[in-house]
Amino acid sequence: MTLFRIVGIPFVCAFYLMHFNWSHAVAALCYIAIAITDWLDGYLARTWHQTSKFGAFLDPVADKLLVSSVLVMVVGHCMTDWLWIPAAIIIGREITVSALREWMAEVGRRTHVAVINVAKIKTLALNVAMPFLLWYHPHLSFFMVWYPAWLDQAVLQLSLGLLIIASILTLWSMVVYLKIAWPDLMALDKE
Repeated sequence: MTLFRIVGIPFVCAFYLMHFNWSHAVAALCYIAIAITDWLDGYLARTWHQTSKFGAFLDPVADKLLVSSVLVMVVGHCMTDWLWIPAAIIIGREITVSALREWMAEVGRRTHVAVINVAKIKTLALNVAMPFLLWYHPHLSFFMVWYPAWLDQAVLQLSLGLLIIASILTLWSMVVYLKIAWPDLMALDKE
C-alpha cells in the first residue's frame, strides 16, 4: 500500500496541473484515496501485527513526498499571498524531524523520537485541508454549479485555516522532538 501511495503522487500532481473542468476535483479524490490507504495500511499493520523495517522506513517517506508535492503545487497556484508561510513551515519541519530521527537512529536513540499525538493531529488536519486546497480552482465554483461562490470561498478559508492549524501543530511537534533529543544533541563527543 505504501508503494501505491508513492506511485499515486504523480497522478495527484498531473491531474492538478491539467486544464479541464474537473481536473482539480480528480486530484483531490486521488489525494483522498492515498490518505485512506495510508490509514488502512497502518491499521492493518497494527491489527495483524505485520510490520517490516522497509515499511517503517518507506511509510513516512511516502507521507512527506505527498504533502511536500501538494504544498509546492498549491503555493505555485498562488491562492493567497501568504500561503507559502505555512507551506514552508510544514516542509521545513518535515526535513528537520527526518534528519533528527536519522541522527537519533545512528546514536541508537531512535525510539526517543517516536511519533507523538500532536503529530497525529497535525496529519489529520493536513489530510482534511489538502483535498480542499487541491479541489479549489479560483476560476470555477467549488462544486461547479451546485453551490454559490460564497460557499467556495468559505471552503477555501476553512482549508487555509486547517493548514495554519497544521503548521502550528507542526512547529509544536518539532519543538517536542527537539526537546526530547536535546540532551543527546548537546552531549560531548567522547572520541
